[in-house]
Amino acid sequence: MNKSKVLETGNNYGNPNRPLPVTLFNSVGRCAEKLGMSKALNVETMLVNAKKKSGLSDFGDEWFLEPLNILVNSINEEAKLTPLGKLIQKKRLEYALIVRLRVEEMYKKKPGISDVEFGKIIVIAGLQRTGTTMLHRLLASDSNMRALMSWEAFSPLPLPGEIKGQPDQRIKKALQAEKGLAYLAPEFFAIHPVEHDAPEEDVLLLDLSFMSQSPEATMYVPSYSAWLEKQDHSKAYQYLRKVMKILLWQQPAPHWVLKTPHHMEYLDILLDVFPEATIVQTHRDPQKTTGSFCSMVAHGRGVFSDAVDAKEVASHWVRKVKKLMRDSIDVRESRGEERFIDVSYYDLLSDPEKEVKRIYKFSGLEFDQSVMNSVTANKKINVQNRFGKHKYDIADFGLSKDSIENEYSFYRKRYAIPHE
Repeated sequence: MNKSKVLETGNNYGNPNRPLPVTLFNSVGRCAEKLGMSKALNVETMLVNAKKKSGLSDFGDEWFLEPLNILVNSINEEAKLTPLGKLIQKKRLEYALIVRLRVEEMYKKKPGISDVEFGKIIVIAGLQRTGTTMLHRLLASDSNMRALMSWEAFSPLPLPGEIKGQPDQRIKKALQAEKGLAYLAPEFFAIHPVEHDAPEEDVLLLDLSFMSQSPEATMYVPSYSAWLEKQDHSKAYQYLRKVMKILLWQQPAPHWVLKTPHHMEYLDILLDVFPEATIVQTHRDPQKTTGSFCSMVAHGRGVFSDAVDAKEVASHWVRKVKKLMRDSIDVRESRGEERFIDVSYYDLLSDPEKEVKRIYKFSGLEFDQSVMNSVTANKKINVQNRFGKHKYDIADFGLSKDSIENEYSFYRKRYAIPHE
């Protein structure tokens, strides 16, 4: 992607700009839908396709079929995807099923993977737009720290015929996907960079269980979202651990760093499934994060749909973020503070080396000169606005400073967050 082309984002959420070939594809697809030639997403068809493409048939425990069916029904009935959006989602869901088949096969062929042990695990579970990506990349720059890379999230298992430790084909495929996203939605990179060779959120591994916040961040799927909040996520987190062992078997490292706001909703389960984990929570003025995140979601949904309602996005996510805040506070108050450390966005900006050192000390990790050098070098690479400038107006989302403050004042008070 030519990064210099992206200067600043727009706010035409309900009518996103499309490249001409995409517009033509969607026009033809809509005609096919009107003629009854385009079918809705179908779980049984996906299962058959996944088995055929992989040459495998054993999914192991098929508990995941319930969330998959709920998600697919919600997409079909509520999401209002463009024909291209529907095609992309179909391919993503089918590929997740293929990965699940291959995970079962790999554990059969390599039973020693079950014995792979984790070292320390640092989990960045801060709210969106609070410096989590910056911190994630700083920590991942340490050669002793294992992060999920974007190309691994795209394709976590070795391809057939791939030599262990030589994932060149998977990296190439992820680069193609990055270029595809840049073509479909170049403005999105100014909001949240999606780079094939950079650390990525492990929520994409939870997608393999069809139990994550990803769908509601990229599509209008209210019935799925409501259902998801009422479920026990233990099996999804256990599966995350299972896939992480495969990743660690492929590329060993002493320690892990994970990152996704999704974890804030399920910290109790995460702490049970990952006894090695230390939780890092980043904090920033909600007046600065709320509009930014709503804009990010609206742009993300615009990749797949022409029917993006900015005010609905805000209504859903203001409530959702408030739930994340309260759920995480509840776990800290019930479990104690022994495994939690807080990081101010402002301290992270002013002295990232100091904050990383503080996290390492809290986690029982050595912060030596090599770590310092890695953090300093990474800080120079990942600078703000290198893909363009993110512009938005909270009024577009039906928000005001007073409404944001009324919703989140308890969070500001709990963590003594200053006004930015």
